[in-house]
Amino acid sequence: MVFGPPEWAPKLPFEIPDSIPISQFMLEEKYGRFPMGRARPPFICGLSGKAPSCLDVKERVEYLARGLAKELGWNPNKGGEWDKVVGVFSINTLDLVPLAWATHRLGGVSTPANAAYNVSEVAYQLKDSGAKCLFTCLPLLESALQAAEKVGISRNRVYILETPGTPPNSEFKTVSQLVEEGSRLPKLEDLSWSKGEGARRCAFLCYSSGTSGLPKGVMISHKNVIANILQICHYDQVSRDAMTPPGETHYLENCLGLLPMSHIYGLVVICHASIFRGDGVVVLPKFDFNTCLTAIQDYKINTLYLVPPIIILFSKNRPMLDKYDLSAVKAIFTGAAPLGEETAQEIQKQYPSWLIRQGYGLTETCTVVSSTANHDVWFGSSGSIITSVLCRIVTVDGKEVTEYDTPGELLVNSPAVVLGYLNNDKANEETFVTDEEGRRWMKTGDEAIIKKSPKGYEHVFITDRIKELIKVKGLQVAPAELESHLLSHPHVADCAVIPVPDDRAGEVPKAYVVKSPSIGLEENDRVIMREICKHVEEHKSRHKWLKGGVEFIDVIPKSPSGKILRRLLRDKEKESRRQKGAKL
Repeated sequence: MVFGPPEWAPKLPFEIPDSIPISQFMLEEKYGRFPMGRARPPFICGLSGKAPSCLDVKERVEYLARGLAKELGWNPNKGGEWDKVVGVFSINTLDLVPLAWATHRLGGVSTPANAAYNVSEVAYQLKDSGAKCLFTCLPLLESALQAAEKVGISRNRVYILETPGTPPNSEFKTVSQLVEEGSRLPKLEDLSWSKGEGARRCAFLCYSSGTSGLPKGVMISHKNVIANILQICHYDQVSRDAMTPPGETHYLENCLGLLPMSHIYGLVVICHASIFRGDGVVVLPKFDFNTCLTAIQDYKINTLYLVPPIIILFSKNRPMLDKYDLSAVKAIFTGAAPLGEETAQEIQKQYPSWLIRQGYGLTETCTVVSSTANHDVWFGSSGSIITSVLCRIVTVDGKEVTEYDTPGELLVNSPAVVLGYLNNDKANEETFVTDEEGRRWMKTGDEAIIKKSPKGYEHVFITDRIKELIKVKGLQVAPAELESHLLSHPHVADCAVIPVPDDRAGEVPKAYVVKSPSIGLEENDRVIMREICKHVEEHKSRHKWLKGGVEFIDVIPKSPSGKILRRLLRDKEKESRRQKGAKL
């Protein structure tokens, strides 16, 4: 059975442009972009307050493209996109996305690396992508130079994205210097793309999180990004219309640009869809609790784009939040990992006026597949399927699910589903399949169920990664469900659940727990462990009990987007069992 958007979701009013680059789509108004002269400044520095207008950014992109063309010997209509790959290894800056648009203006590819990567990880991405140069920032310069040297990128092909409060370095050219040089150069020729070239050409090469094996380069076309921008904006328009004050024609807002722009959530949802509809993105380089709250207060931020770990931090630190004026906040939007129902209820209890929304998507679906609508909030759900997306659910044995409340792997068909993985035929064959009707589906690897909300609309519930489900005597246990429940216990600040081997059951759940700071030194660990286990036993079926035990840990290993790196905990568990076996 094929599931689709709810009946109230508007359809796209025109065919998705497939012959233009993202830069043209974002910096011209003829494709539905909110008028640039009336829009909010697209990027606002949350530290310095610098806020160039839309027209300023458009000019800067054009000048930067000219500067890059001269510096690197590139021409918009000569060579393919793989001849013009720009590596980016930086914290969030005002110029990070404009740099990508300048790269697209030249017909090139931007490959953003996560700022949390180590030298080897950056070097791997630069080599795998074939990057010809590297843009970084001064806080990451030393690591960037080491990575560049490893792959043969010379020092004169390393450039600096400026960040507030960091001293200049005269050895390396900055983006501003390239812009200044470009302002004195003649206009570049326009890109001359044939029909469908925007659908075939890679725009972003983003790398999967690599929770198992090496990260894979995900080839995202110009049309993929353009499609998801339009899908998000049209699906959300019903909600935006409801939020528009009487007498005004449009609702505009400032939103939080804290999440890494190297991650598909920050890149597309925050830095493209928000700007396309005229909103401003308040850019912060990294997460610092006080700095984040100060920015929300000072820039009157309306929507907080977050990930579950930060929302949990909010819910458990109400006294800290009370020190700031958060009255401008209207909504939280969360993605990248599931937000538990208990956590959502806790934050809603603290801030009843906040609208709590959740979305679901992957790098390979560029980005959003489903999202909560303002008028149909259902905690625990990832919302309804958005405009122009179709979904199927297939059981482990390949049977098509035709009923509600029946789990299986989620498959997605959308104009935003990516081109595939770079130089990885095996992964492409395993992930992308075509049905008898010629429709291309992406196998997400996520277990999902479709339910009908109390208002009668279909919602997507992501239960867990299929490979991470715990099999207890043939019954499946979703770690995310137990983690959500554990976080409702006052002694638990953070947690992760993994399977451990058991002679009778095959596998049983074990919880790694970060203790709450409120626990006194005099409290016994064994007593706390027993309380945590009892908390599960009183509310969950027997096969979900923590028969593998509870172990306290200082921090739960996570990716920068908030996904639990269970692989590292499984490795820790294996090593612990190996050592115990050796002692015996």
